Amino acid sequence: MVEVAELNKKAHKKPLKGMMENVMNQFNHAADIINLHPNIRKILSITNNEIIVHFPVKMDNGEVEIFTGYRVQHNNALGPYKGGLRYHPTVDIDAARALAMWMTWKTSLAGLPYGGGKGGIQIDPSKYSTSELERITRRFTFALADNIGPEHDIPAPDVNTNSQTMAWISDTYMSTRPPAERSANLHVVTGKPAGSGGLEGRDRATGYGVFLTIKFWADKNKINLENKKFIVQGFGNVGYWASYFLEKEGAVLVAVQDAFGSIENEKGIDVESLFNYTKSNAGSIVGFPIANDTSNDTFFGIDCDILIPAALGNQITKDNAHDIKATLIAEGANGPINVEGEQILVENGVTIIPDILCNSGGVIGSYFEWLQNRNGELWQLDEVVAKLDKKLKESFNKVYEYSIKESMDMRTAAYCIAIERIEKAYVLRGIFP
Repeated sequence: MVEVAELNKKAHKKPLKGMMENVMNQFNHAADIINLHPNIRKILSITNNEIIVHFPVKMDNGEVEIFTGYRVQHNNALGPYKGGLRYHPTVDIDAARALAMWMTWKTSLAGLPYGGGKGGIQIDPSKYSTSELERITRRFTFALADNIGPEHDIPAPDVNTNSQTMAWISDTYMSTRPPAERSANLHVVTGKPAGSGGLEGRDRATGYGVFLTIKFWADKNKINLENKKFIVQGFGNVGYWASYFLEKEGAVLVAVQDAFGSIENEKGIDVESLFNYTKSNAGSIVGFPIANDTSNDTFFGIDCDILIPAALGNQITKDNAHDIKATLIAEGANGPINVEGEQILVENGVTIIPDILCNSGGVIGSYFEWLQNRNGELWQLDEVVAKLDKKLKESFNKVYEYSIKESMDMRTAAYCIAIERIEKAYVLRGIFP
């Protein structure tokens, strides 16, 4: 087993700088095309609320550390704010702004009654014990106080957070409510464990959605996914489940990159074997015996048909876009390609399934969980999968048909559809007072 300290030295992390610039460029491009009303453009160009909290937490050794947490609420014209909380050193107010705006477009495109929010804590969770992470999470929840709520702002898991994190938030939030109101606040977060108000299948919803959009695209273009080679950046929840379902369809995983390094085997990497290996190797893919370690710098240039960036933002830029051999990129992460990188890819004829469509299975699954909690129901896994299939197919077909009809790429089509829906809400409702 590789020591965690050694793995952290090898960690390959790129900063999230420029994400706000990317999202604004994408927004303004689509807004120009649909002739978005200038007043509504002004509203959507800014965030509604930005919350920064500093809070103390006692560590296992008795010392107190001060942490900084963020929650940005971009827009709620269509419903409560919705979006993940991430624990990562790159979390800051700019990253939260950009990610919150992407959530607004994502929920609108999916036809959900939500707006966009995002946040997290600027922290490297690998440096803290489970009990410390629990206290940090509970204290962060208490610091956010009434800035979140089941009908106001509903967090969910994101980078380095999971169902356990959501269970701590849910319990802390409900504990602050009067006893008679506690059970009515179960849907303050989504992505909870299945035994604690969570949705069956929520764990795989994002990755399954990435797979489904690839499958829908392949079907539209009469392409058989069997024996198609794919590579994945990020082998967390999204990367694993997308790989799992693609492999079941007959596609072959040939390379993976995570925060610790990159591995490659042109004959194929068994998804389940790699997943089990990471569980016994401090979460890292490095040293997997049935693959060769390879350079992070050449990862995106590996020969493949499909590339799934499922890690952080701004991973594909003008510096490496020319190296990409894939003909299809499915954005499992939020904002993995910057504007300059995308221009190169489009010129090279690469098709991109945009993040606000490709990884929307997660927020659709969250919506189902929210409804389930709200209505006091329990849905079975087969019901959830069928509902996800239907919802994602509707979204994909809308974007694909719009892109064909208007002769534009799928990202621009997705943005146009999403922004038009929000514009319609403002036109019908008017602006207070």
